[in-house]
Amino acid sequence: MIAVARLAILVGVAGLVPFIAAVAVLFLMPQHSVTAVSWFYLYSAGILAFMAGVYWPIAMQLDNCCYPQSPLITMLLSQVFFITAGIGLLLPTPSQIVLYTIAYIGLYVVDARWMRIYWPDWYLRLRLLLTFVVLVCQVAVGAWYFLFHSA
Repeated sequence: MIAVARLAILVGVAGLVPFIAAVAVLFLMPQHSVTAVSWFYLYSAGILAFMAGVYWPIAMQLDNCCYPQSPLITMLLSQVFFITAGIGLLLPTPSQIVLYTIAYIGLYVVDARWMRIYWPDWYLRLRLLLTFVVLVCQVAVGAWYFLFHSA
């Protein structure tokens, strides 16, 4: 049987493939840039919503327990990131660039600062690495867009 940590690492790293692939398509096959940018932000929204979704079951477990984070705040955090992901899909690309970059930073800050007590140390190290790669991809897509699309 595979350990939870190993499985999370495997799935987390595999989850980076679409981000990296979209960036590669932009720079190596710019004729497919419209599709690559659309898929990149659709995937960004999906992963943001998925990652925030873990707060919901934590909130349900907090009922009648004494933890530093209230169930209400934890559920609200889940919904804020979920709604942000959805709204981002309705925005024009320049706004998506800013929104998703800030949202991924915010999601990591919430995990590392306010949700730290719920995560094992290895998970926070993994999240830092995954978030860093996602942010590099967000910045790369943003840079590509402003350099080549705005011209």
